[in-house]
Amino acid sequence: MALAFGAIFFGALGGALLAPQPAGAVSKEMIELQQQVAQILQGQQDLRSAVDSNNASLKTLVQQSLDSVNKLSGEMGSLQKSVQEVQANTGARIDTMTQQTQGLSDNLQDVQARVGKLSQQLTDVQNLLQSIDAKVSGGATANPVAAGGPGGVPSAANPPVPAMPPISADTLYQNALRDFTGGKYDLSQQEFSDYIRNFPSNDLASNAQFYLGEVAYAQGDFKGAIAAYDTVLVNYPKSFKLAASLLKKGFAELELGQKASGTRDLREVTRRFTGSDEARRAQAKLREIGVTAAPHSSH
Repeated sequence: MALAFGAIFFGALGGALLAPQPAGAVSKEMIELQQQVAQILQGQQDLRSAVDSNNASLKTLVQQSLDSVNKLSGEMGSLQKSVQEVQANTGARIDTMTQQTQGLSDNLQDVQARVGKLSQQLTDVQNLLQSIDAKVSGGATANPVAAGGPGGVPSAANPPVPAMPPISADTLYQNALRDFTGGKYDLSQQEFSDYIRNFPSNDLASNAQFYLGEVAYAQGDFKGAIAAYDTVLVNYPKSFKLAASLLKKGFAELELGQKASGTRDLREVTRRFTGSDEARRAQAKLREIGVTAAPHSSH
């Protein structure tokens, strides 16, 4: 623009010099032309100043935006870390509550059976006492020497003292369950093992086997836990602990970094035990590790 106006200016100046005009008119036109050129140059300078100012403002806004984005990114990272910590703590509390709930559930399921057996034991004790009373009454008039049982031989009046019976299956199981829920893992492990060894055909043998896996899981022995859960799945196909055993086996496999097998077992829980609490826990765990509840089908 400056070059164009300069060309105009010099062209006009040359024309003015060449044209035969009065000296006063030429001088006036030269002054006006100089003023116009000066105005044009000033306008150009003002425009450049405005552009520079706008560029500086734009640069400042861009830098402020970048700072805001970086700050927001940092806050999002902190928030994500906090959420992960909350999820981890919540998962640990849920596992603890689940163990306690399982123990309470087993207690409630066993109450009726235990009460029935206790009633039968009380009846047997009453019958025994009545029998002893009858023998004592019948031998009251017998020869004192005979009644005394020469040589320490038992008689009707001096019946033999029965030996203390061994601990019952119910008592052993309840002791083991109480010690497990109380965190006495070594003691409960021994008691559950004793139960399986002494009462292998009882209905609660599969429960005792499952809790051996729970003890190992609680102590961080995930390989031992997997072996115990597998024993339930293989040896007790009708156990009502099948879903829980398969679920916890999947959890233990994930703890060992065996994502493929853990995912497979958790998906099997959702397939075989649809609608159960174990299926819901399996689905939640699958979402947590970023996989679907069922593998995608290929077309």
